[in-house]
Amino acid sequence: MGLPKIPSYELPLASEIPVARAKWAFEPDRAALLIHDMQNYFINAFEPDVSPIAPVIKNIARLRDACRAAGIPVYYTAQNGNQDRRDRGLQADLWGPGMTDAPEHQHVTEALKPAHGDTVLVKHRYSAFQLSNLEHLMRVRGRNQIIICGIYAHIGCLLTAAEAFQRDIYPFMVADAVADFSRENHDMALSYLAKTSGIPMPLETLLAKIQG
Repeated sequence: MGLPKIPSYELPLASEIPVARAKWAFEPDRAALLIHDMQNYFINAFEPDVSPIAPVIKNIARLRDACRAAGIPVYYTAQNGNQDRRDRGLQADLWGPGMTDAPEHQHVTEALKPAHGDTVLVKHRYSAFQLSNLEHLMRVRGRNQIIICGIYAHIGCLLTAAEAFQRDIYPFMVADAVADFSRENHDMALSYLAKTSGIPMPLETLLAKIQG
């Protein structure tokens, strides 16, 4: 129970990203960015200063800065520490009590600290849409495309993308700005997304579309 210690692995190259069934065009003026669960508690499961987590943090920072410059709304998810067992739900059966409210657990990593104008959503379940107003916040700003980055690719990131699809919100996952328990899990998340519910993309392709 609880998080595993995650060994280093290399992020997928652009040539290794699966081709999606969907052929949707990414449009920056319809998009919102979701930085998913980049809290110290989750990051600390990785071997520090190496791939995947070190380049993923750098890639998310580049993506976040580009989105802010382009006027794309930036949303974060972050779980509360010391969750009541009733609030934590069935996740407690699989992952234990989770994080505490100590800074070394609960805070978003310093390199990706939210800024004024960003929105931090309290995370309750795997999907960022569950028990949150994420969809409402996107709709009132005329946004029906979501860029997903963060951790973990095959859990919260993938389930958020799948739920976005079911809410008629177009999901785009940044293949080299997500990290996971293993390269196998990482690849599985991208493959499932590509087959069923969204488009995995390399960071450089997405940045080119955002920056025009």
